[in-house]
Amino acid sequence: MHKMSDGTQKFYDQPVQKLASKNWPPHQNIDHQPSSDDSNERARLSVDTFEQYCTLESSSGTGSHGAPNSPSTASFSPEKTQVSWPNQQSYSSELYQSPDHTCGSPVSGSCVTQNENDLRHKLRELETVMLGPDLDTPAMYNVTSPKEDQISSESQRWKCLVEIISRGDLKELLCACAKAIENNDMYAAESLMAESRQMVSVSGDPIQRLGAYMLEGLIARLASSGSAIYKALRCKEPASADLLSYMHLLYEICPYFKFGYMSANGAIAEAMKDENKIHIIDFLIAQGSQWIILIMALASRPGGPPHIRITGIDDSTAAYARGGGLEIVGQRLSKLADLYKVPFEFNAAAISGSEVQLENLEVRPDEALAVNFSMMLHHMPDESVSIQNHRDRLLRLVKGLSPKVVTLVEQEANTNTAPFFHRFLETMNHYGAIFDSIDVALPRDSKDRINVEQHCLAREIVNLIACEGAERVERHEPFGKWRSRFIMAGFTPYPLSPFVNATIKTLLENYNDNYTLEERDGALFLGWKNQAIIVSSAWR
Repeated sequence: MHKMSDGTQKFYDQPVQKLASKNWPPHQNIDHQPSSDDSNERARLSVDTFEQYCTLESSSGTGSHGAPNSPSTASFSPEKTQVSWPNQQSYSSELYQSPDHTCGSPVSGSCVTQNENDLRHKLRELETVMLGPDLDTPAMYNVTSPKEDQISSESQRWKCLVEIISRGDLKELLCACAKAIENNDMYAAESLMAESRQMVSVSGDPIQRLGAYMLEGLIARLASSGSAIYKALRCKEPASADLLSYMHLLYEICPYFKFGYMSANGAIAEAMKDENKIHIIDFLIAQGSQWIILIMALASRPGGPPHIRITGIDDSTAAYARGGGLEIVGQRLSKLADLYKVPFEFNAAAISGSEVQLENLEVRPDEALAVNFSMMLHHMPDESVSIQNHRDRLLRLVKGLSPKVVTLVEQEANTNTAPFFHRFLETMNHYGAIFDSIDVALPRDSKDRINVEQHCLAREIVNLIACEGAERVERHEPFGKWRSRFIMAGFTPYPLSPFVNATIKTLLENYNDNYTLEERDGALFLGWKNQAIIVSSAWR
């Protein structure tokens, strides 16, 4: 989730075309797992093929896809997900309970097979060949050669695959597909993707909508490797004014951004209550909307307003959504400050966070300093990506400035260093809760809702699933990890005041009852149905 104008989310708008079925052998392994170090030559599916055939398309009907439950060696539940392919490595992980345009209804078509019946027919043929018509005859158990043992193992694996497909559970299909990709089992992955394509829908229920984007992420992951993946996502950007309107709509229908702004502003106002000169460094200023309420609040301070100087750090995607450079933000805030008779300066730093150096911040010794990290630090590469480790470098840089307060607002998710399958489950869990919260705010057939999800959330999801290395820019960490980073940089917690907590509780009264607020470990967690989505904390 990007801070208001961070990110020019976009998605596919090309027509869907179908590939003829590939004649893969029963157990086909790909030679690599996509990573930033893989060469393009090693990819079995070319970028050109991906660009030509794999895309979202409008069609009709959302339909339910229920099926009777039956035992299987691969099963999934809300609490624990387990995938176990016979004769392959099993994986079991607790799902984290953790947490910020026009497209058609369902996604149809496939990059693998012509249609659902074709797929089922092929699987039945394969099962017959591998299991044989006389499975229960004694002779079956008298054959013990290694070759026959391998066939028996393969038959179990494909029987498991047929069972998964027959149940028609979209969540199970997507998870099994991700596991097959992790196991380099191309044939199973393509079969599962073909089936999943018949079930996802950008106007369906939350899992169908989320599944549409997760499926495209899986396809993109197989289509290329490393940096080519992200470049292959050739999406049509909406006009900047449209993108800004989608971001504003998300801001209004869900309390995630308001929660972040209000909690950070409350901590800053509390820390600066006796200061006459205030310098706020915002590492992702976007539209500057966060500071409107703070300027108005400080204008009414007893004894007169302080002098406020804001340094706004920018990036190219935020500038696109804004429709111009940081001067737009400076002019907007300056006019507001003049209206409320607040002495004001604006310092523009039109660089990305990873490029920030001390000289860009123009710190003055006579000013009390506040630093704001809102939905920004998870985009900074850490030690697992780059030896520069900008994530910790920025924290050390800021600590050296001796700020009175530093505010942190981040999504509560664990996608930074998690291996692919675990990251896939975490993405499904985290964004599934967000899609569910949007579901109660806007109708499923609303074009506004489709635009919000497609342009404000979908590209994040694709990036998390398709990309590795430096190309994967979405790298969330749970609060416990952020806490460790801040403490290692020399910070101590700055607890949010009871007044801030009460104000946010009042805010949530305007939203669905399923939103939850919890204070623990010196931080404030905003959740949906008791699953934390956003966490806010302050440090000094």
